Amino acid sequence: MAARLGRPLITVSCHDDLSAADLVGRFLIGNGNTVWSDGPLARAVRSGAICYLDEVVEARKDTTVVLHPLADDRRILPIERTGEQLAAPLEFMLVISYNPGYQNLLKGLKPSTRQRFLALSMSYPVPEVEIAIVQVETGVSTACATQLVQLAKSLRCLTEYDLEETASTRLLVSAGRLVASGLSLQVACRAAIIDALTDDAATAEALGEVVRALVGDAS
Repeated sequence: MAARLGRPLITVSCHDDLSAADLVGRFLIGNGNTVWSDGPLARAVRSGAICYLDEVVEARKDTTVVLHPLADDRRILPIERTGEQLAAPLEFMLVISYNPGYQNLLKGLKPSTRQRFLALSMSYPVPEVEIAIVQVETGVSTACATQLVQLAKSLRCLTEYDLEETASTRLLVSAGRLVASGLSLQVACRAAIIDALTDDAATAEALGEVVRALVGDAS
């Protein structure tokens, strides 16, 4: 999006220790003086950039509250420590992302935050597109990429196992790269997909049965 619009992009990886000051800014001491230093959110507002908060639900709820006046019709970022109120230019965009479905109840997005954003729900690519992605990213054959995507489709349908996440396109690419480096498809799937999804021996064995049933040695 940033490349197509020709806008600068500022990315923030959210985590449990992310504070409002980490986003907005803080006073720093240097050369005997106290100097204000903008955080990534304030820099994005001043420059009219796209600010992207990755995995926003990992941040504390008291941190994400600072987004509210910026994400609604006010479009301002109050900086309490300096008394400023930064007005966001038309070019400024605020984008957040997270993966719903496997976070616990303590890591959901607050309704007051969610309602300030337009939502784009993205699922897995259709098989033809996912096969093309795996091929382009790994260089494996069409047959190998097709088997990986078929395996992923089967694993994504499994609901009886307590998996926090299922086989993503990222894992298929990892498996494909192992195949391209010389490993057999079954070994690659075990290393890059099964072992990435679970540490439970019984679950891993059950997923391994699916791999052995669906995956041959195409490369």
